[in-house]
Amino acid sequence: MKKIFIDGKAGTTGLRIYERLGGRKDIEMIILSEELRKDEKARREAINSADIAFLCLPDAAAKEAVAMVKNPNTVIIDTSTAHRTNPEFAYGFPELSPSFEEKIRNSKRIAVPGCHASGFIALVHPLIRAGVLAPTARLTCHSITGYSGGGKKMIEEYEAEGRDVLLSAPRQYGLTQEHKHLKEMKAITGLAAAPIFCPIVSDFYSGMVVTVPLFKEDVKATPAELAEIYKELYTGPIVSYTDHISENGFISGAGLSGKDSMQISVLGNEDRILLVARYDNLGKGASGAAVENLNIVLGCEKTLGLEI
Repeated sequence: MKKIFIDGKAGTTGLRIYERLGGRKDIEMIILSEELRKDEKARREAINSADIAFLCLPDAAAKEAVAMVKNPNTVIIDTSTAHRTNPEFAYGFPELSPSFEEKIRNSKRIAVPGCHASGFIALVHPLIRAGVLAPTARLTCHSITGYSGGGKKMIEEYEAEGRDVLLSAPRQYGLTQEHKHLKEMKAITGLAAAPIFCPIVSDFYSGMVVTVPLFKEDVKATPAELAEIYKELYTGPIVSYTDHISENGFISGAGLSGKDSMQISVLGNEDRILLVARYDNLGKGASGAAVENLNIVLGCEKTLGLEI
């Protein structure tokens, strides 16, 4: 039986991971009391006594936690931004290729992808790898997410009685084009330049739709050929291609809320193409992806404990 510790269990991502692991007979949870969960000595002991430790922490704290590891057998699964482009860490999106999955399986250090980045990379990486999209392509990415992606403070703002009326409408952010996910969006896809990125938070708890628009001149493939690339790569059950992602001409950002899966689709027409990924920002965009990586490390079925 493997020992699991969640450093940062009280946060949104940590709580969802804990829920997904509930009832499993193949693991034993290391739990710190409320008084000790921020105590450095207690955390250090818990991390080093764990077979696998999840880090659900701010970037600086995640780096400090990694530095605490002295046990050579402890596997770190980091959900922060801190290590996603660090070559010493496996990038935790196994569906991208067999080599991504193999590195996860054999690594002691794994970085869980960012929520927005997960959809963008799932859409762009396969096309660059297939040679139909040039690494020099100048791309735009639109992403709408539920407010849980902003963590406890944002959740409290959206769910407060008498909240600001401005919260009832979608709000665009990342206005300086310096969003923290841009670094991994560029690095993991192999793009020469980061995309123009337009993230939007809206008045629903969880869910996400990421869209990458293309002109036909941008790709050396028809929409049907793009769909075939995705169908061949994303065979499920966690990431899969679908021709039927919309509901009566609309795509709801909450369509996969509470789920750990991801849908990929190609929409638009022959001249103007829309690449679309839909998933839950707390699912395949965070906690679900973290648990999937745990399952790979343990040699379990990837979907064990997940909601598909």
